[in-house]
Amino acid sequence: MNKIKKPELLAPAGNLEKMKWAIMYGADAVYFGGQNYSLRANADNLSVEEIKEACNYAHKYKKRVYVTVNIAFHNEDAINLEQYLIDLYNSGVDAIIISDPLVLDICKKAVPNMEIHLSTQQNTLNYEACKYWAKEGITRIVLGRETSKDDIKEIVEKGNIEIETFIHGAMCVGYSGRCVLSNYFTNRDSNRGGCSQICRWNFKLCDEFKKEIETDIDFSMAVKDLSMAQHIKELIDLNVTSLKIEGRMRSIYYISTVISIYRKLIDDYCSNPKNYKYNKQYEYELYRCANREAVPQYFNHKPGAEEQYYLGRDEVSNKDFLGIVLDYDEDSQEIVLEQRNFFKVNDEITLFGPNIDTFSIKVEYIKDDKFELVDAARHPQQIVRIPCNKRVYKNNIIRVNFYY
Repeated sequence: MNKIKKPELLAPAGNLEKMKWAIMYGADAVYFGGQNYSLRANADNLSVEEIKEACNYAHKYKKRVYVTVNIAFHNEDAINLEQYLIDLYNSGVDAIIISDPLVLDICKKAVPNMEIHLSTQQNTLNYEACKYWAKEGITRIVLGRETSKDDIKEIVEKGNIEIETFIHGAMCVGYSGRCVLSNYFTNRDSNRGGCSQICRWNFKLCDEFKKEIETDIDFSMAVKDLSMAQHIKELIDLNVTSLKIEGRMRSIYYISTVISIYRKLIDDYCSNPKNYKYNKQYEYELYRCANREAVPQYFNHKPGAEEQYYLGRDEVSNKDFLGIVLDYDEDSQEIVLEQRNFFKVNDEITLFGPNIDTFSIKVEYIKDDKFELVDAARHPQQIVRIPCNKRVYKNNIIRVNFYY
């Protein structure tokens, strides 16, 4: 058996803080948008100065940085694009992610040494298209989310180019983002970064006379999220170059949880492929940190009713994220933490993060910032102390204890 090549784990970063958390929790590379030309206009996004800082931080840990320049360009959008690409290159960006051939043409002339990846917005689903883009100077293809296992296998074998595929996050009811509903209903162009997620709305049904049809449940056409946790082994065996997580607008808790779980899945298989056994608990943890169901979507078959939310859905945000470790007092064996959600004395809590094995403890007491005993941590971002006889580290995360 040939030696298994470990794929890159690629994480989203909506801002500088999230970028650092993604790297801290196991990402090999991060991607984010600048303040122009990105398909997540509602994310914080980064200025050129922040992009320089992000690159310096990532490269210190031997991680890579990709910047999205992947909107569908209109004439006015191209103003100052050349200088922006030069600024990205000078900032140390490892690659840009594009969808419009305009950017490819300008980039090859202005910064010929810049590595260029093709966005999922280009909807690449076959190996002949991959070969074409490789000839044009693209070094990596981010496959359309509609690609099946058999498609991926043939593309990797015949496409003659690096392949990146999504493994977790939101899906689009349109063809990987090619949607005009948002623009039509709200005048926010989803192909220029302004998607208002019309596919997540509930709708009243009307007959041909525009009379409302009475129904118990409003019509919806939302797509369940994507999760490839149970198929990571297969993707690695297919020699996919990069495994990508969606979620530039998600919280640091979501990013840290999802990245840490996929880091474990990749490392568990690559370190011992013969004895690898999938841990079903990971699915539950992934499910708990989001608020929508997640399925493999197109990987094994074309999705049907089970992969959609046609008749209503529950998207209740949980309050699992309890706090962030700020420090550990070895003398008193106490965790100093910043509270993020309510918890009280006698609650069971779990700690996870870099440098520790996940473990759970019972909260025996809570001290406030004046070292006075309190019965609960009630206030957002309150600084408190709790006892713990195991060493923990800054930026470890505290959540509720799960009962699998």
